Amino acid sequence: MRISTKKTIRYVAGILFIFILLSSCMSQRTNNDEAASNEQGQTADIHVYEDIGLSKYDPPIEVSFIRDVGGDFDSLISSLPGETLENNRWSRLYKQILGIDITYAWTAKDDFYRQKLNYAISSGQLPDIVKVSPDQLRALNNAGLIQDLTEVYEQYATPLTKTILSQEGSGPFDAATFDGRLMAIPETGSSIEGAMYIWVRMDWLERLGLQSPRTMEDILKISKAFTELDPDQNGVDDTFGLALTNYLWDPVMGAKGFIAGYHAYPEIWIEDEHGQLVYGGIQPEVKNALKVLQEMYINGELDPEFSFKNGNKVKQQIRDGKIGIMYGEQWGSFLVQSSRETDENADWKAFPIVSVNEEPAKVPLKFSTWQFLAVRKGFEYPEAVVKLFNLHLEKNWGVTADFETYYSSPYPVWQLSPVTPYPVKKNLNAYRQLNDARRSGDWSMLNPEAKSIQKLIDTYLNGGANSSAGWGWEKTYGEDSAFSILDQYERDNLLLYEKYTGVQTETMIEAKSMLHDLQHETYINIILGDPIESFDAFVDTWYKLGGAAITQEVNEWYSQSFRE
Repeated sequence: MRISTKKTIRYVAGILFIFILLSSCMSQRTNNDEAASNEQGQTADIHVYEDIGLSKYDPPIEVSFIRDVGGDFDSLISSLPGETLENNRWSRLYKQILGIDITYAWTAKDDFYRQKLNYAISSGQLPDIVKVSPDQLRALNNAGLIQDLTEVYEQYATPLTKTILSQEGSGPFDAATFDGRLMAIPETGSSIEGAMYIWVRMDWLERLGLQSPRTMEDILKISKAFTELDPDQNGVDDTFGLALTNYLWDPVMGAKGFIAGYHAYPEIWIEDEHGQLVYGGIQPEVKNALKVLQEMYINGELDPEFSFKNGNKVKQQIRDGKIGIMYGEQWGSFLVQSSRETDENADWKAFPIVSVNEEPAKVPLKFSTWQFLAVRKGFEYPEAVVKLFNLHLEKNWGVTADFETYYSSPYPVWQLSPVTPYPVKKNLNAYRQLNDARRSGDWSMLNPEAKSIQKLIDTYLNGGANSSAGWGWEKTYGEDSAFSILDQYERDNLLLYEKYTGVQTETMIEAKSMLHDLQHETYINIILGDPIESFDAFVDTWYKLGGAAITQEVNEWYSQSFRE
């Protein structure tokens, strides 16, 4: 039976969060205040916690992981002298507090890591704890290679952990549950961080005497002016209105925020007026948005070569002052900040996404939990994974938090940990704390994360050394910022959470990738000039190639899991 859980849990979790933090003082205390020097020359209090979820193994145990060390990991390590993957502030903390010695069975980078992981899963050669995708989790469960963690989580998760992991609703745990048993601990992703904003170049707007956008009509007017009226005043026809990459679903410089202005949601499953789940990408409202994008392309408001340009190339255009509007997530401020390297007067501001009519635009939020920690069958200490979660959350957001040591130094040192859970609304809550402090003048109640953000903002506002580094932080967390808009989105109930949060259905496994490519190709081709009627042909093909079966499977899941 459905508990109508998603909204209820979010609401209750929000209320309880502060009380949990306060009450956790009752179950956690410092028995040993002796300071011990760490290898960076810093000092850290060694705490002994009363909660069973933070109890220490004596003698210590060894827990093996595997690790993707691609991306920026080498750069992070090089920025932290004396620390390595195997020996760093997090590995030492886990051993000191929990008696857990972290080891790595193997490491690899990017695609090679994914190949080795797939082989490890297929061959059953697993470390003690393994981080996997939903599909990999299902494969491990079907093969009987992992442990049931239902009772382990209930017994060992601290109140803080349970509160934080519930903030995304029941979906992450639903995705890790098979036949009523919890087979992995979700590293809950933040759907709310995927909220879209309109980033507008304000110096161009003011130079052309235009008003801030309140409707889709305003956006189209601004885009046209930015294209045709030489906003950079260089006498050359070299600017475009709207940024768009060759992947329409990019989190910045993509199209989904624009399309949402037409009440269309191409990436997510939504509930229709009959209480059934339908895929947003095939709904008729999408046609209206694609038709307008096609007209903008014909009018020269989109780069004629956008379909060949990835995010890095479009980012370069923004840096060079060639584009004045971008849809994107809150961190878009740090992307558009690059335009200030070529024009010190360049200024951008975030606005709410706007609607084509009087009905407010909903902000689509894709289900974002895609990583799960599973425990190898036969491992003697399955509760260790929960203990690691508990301590990671405690040292960053709990009563004994040391945020600047264990989360941001300002390097992202949280990445050194093999488990990286976080409160999904931590950034919004940091903004709310900062906003309350700005209004009251009382800065003493800021949590460590909010304090570190304010330091960066103050550096920018005061014009000190390296003040430019704080520009993006002010645009994201300041008084009139992206998060002020997110705060209003939530208060006005404009956030549209994806309704399907289960694992991939059988037909999804077979057909989802093909249908996704078909959808994206159809959208791109329509923008480039294909008849708008080709959308209807795409919908028919989508159903025939697996969409109909997927829709049935999704609704069977919805009926069984989320309805009374």
